[in-house]
Amino acid sequence: MKYSILKVVLVCTLFISCTSETVDTIDAGNNGNTNVSTNRQATGSSANDLLSADSFKKMIVEVAYIEGFKPSATAKNNFKNFINNTTFKPEGVEFIEKQIASTGKSVYTLDEVVAIEKEFRTQYNTSTTISVWVLFINGKSSKDNNQGSILGAAYWNTSFVIYEETIHGLSDSAFEPERSLLESSVIHHEFGHILGLTNLGSDLQSDHEDAAHPKHCIEEDCLMYWAAENSQGITSMISGGQAPKLDAQCLADLKANGGK
Repeated sequence: MKYSILKVVLVCTLFISCTSETVDTIDAGNNGNTNVSTNRQATGSSANDLLSADSFKKMIVEVAYIEGFKPSATAKNNFKNFINNTTFKPEGVEFIEKQIASTGKSVYTLDEVVAIEKEFRTQYNTSTTISVWVLFINGKSSKDNNQGSILGAAYWNTSFVIYEETIHGLSDSAFEPERSLLESSVIHHEFGHILGLTNLGSDLQSDHEDAAHPKHCIEEDCLMYWAAENSQGITSMISGGQAPKLDAQCLADLKANGGK
């Protein structure tokens, strides 16, 4: 398969700076007196809670999307399989979908992404259930430049965003990758970050963090590799008609932190 020559940051820009933001403990909007503080912590800090069944037996994934930018059914199924293959949740993994009306924006800062979550997120941790929020957004990241486009970003311990409109522009046309493969690659990568990869809450079991690109795996064929900036990189990440997979070293990190 041929691919158009594109300079694209395929995986993510990991925004750790926002995790230090001061947040309200009580959300008086969506859920009355819901304590939201446990879902507004540093990226990777809930890795063990997500991976193991020690504290949380069930996971709820709230899939929110701006009208017109719903992720593909294949990508959602792949995501659920990825969760089941990496985590222990004996009471199951439940997906809840939420459509959000168009905002009229074409570019989003991370603060604007966070504001959408604060307004619309309804699922938060309970005594036995851990909740994850993923937003599929219209428009592009304000961090895009002539060197590449950001497709996803993990920013809190149970939150990440997918720039779905950018993915639409890079997929499903002649000589471009299948959309569900591109979606799955980015979704799994961002979820990998909140699972603590690489060296972001799940301790390294071997020396495989990329010193030039911290919190990413040094292995180019691993899901957690930092980026692909041209057609060759994109081809290598989704070759064979499958989303890239975690390599043995990243899997070992997850297992050591309570995962499968």
